[in-house]
Amino acid sequence: MTLYRRISRSGTREKRALGVQAILEWAFRVEKARLELPPPKNAEEESSGFGMEYVLIQRAQLGCQIDGGRYKLGSYTHVDAEVVAATLAGMPDALGGLQMAIRVAELARAGMTPDWMPGAVPRCVPVEVRRNQHGERAVTEVVGVERVQYRGRWRTVEVLACPVTWTPHPQLIESARRAYGDWWEALGWVREALLEGRMLRDIEVTGVRPKRRPWL
Repeated sequence: MTLYRRISRSGTREKRALGVQAILEWAFRVEKARLELPPPKNAEEESSGFGMEYVLIQRAQLGCQIDGGRYKLGSYTHVDAEVVAATLAGMPDALGGLQMAIRVAELARAGMTPDWMPGAVPRCVPVEVRRNQHGERAVTEVVGVERVQYRGRWRTVEVLACPVTWTPHPQLIESARRAYGDWWEALGWVREALLEGRMLRDIEVTGVRPKRRPWL
């Protein structure tokens, strides 16, 4: 997915309209953008380079966007992709902070959506099953003894039970879908931040987003 600058008949540059997930996938999968991770807290020396956050601040102070000055080489990253990466790196702690930012970037780079376990329905199944030439049967265990009268005589018999479990476990499904919801909220924050920042020059952010609860 390559961005091309289109010039309209009026002479203004047309932007490509993309949803937030498509923007993230373009930035990290196509343009190979990278998150500007903070240095370790115990780092003795500061980096001599400037992070994209610094570039954004300087650009905002200028009140304009710088166009040109870089050539499209193999290592070139589109400036809009760098803006997207810098925006994502500012994910607030309330939404997962840097850990969530890394998660969003990894999924975008892979072109994937979090696994919310579509179609998963908990089933009650035996904990253990044994198979032989006669087929398979659930493994049982003795849970007690009882005295019963059979044909006029009292006998002691074992009470058997089959241990069961739920698969997939409801808590596993709930956890997967909660993680999807957190990712969805993070994408919403990125979208709003890009709209408020108004730093993208070749992309127009649309309202297209993944379904909030696709399992409903």
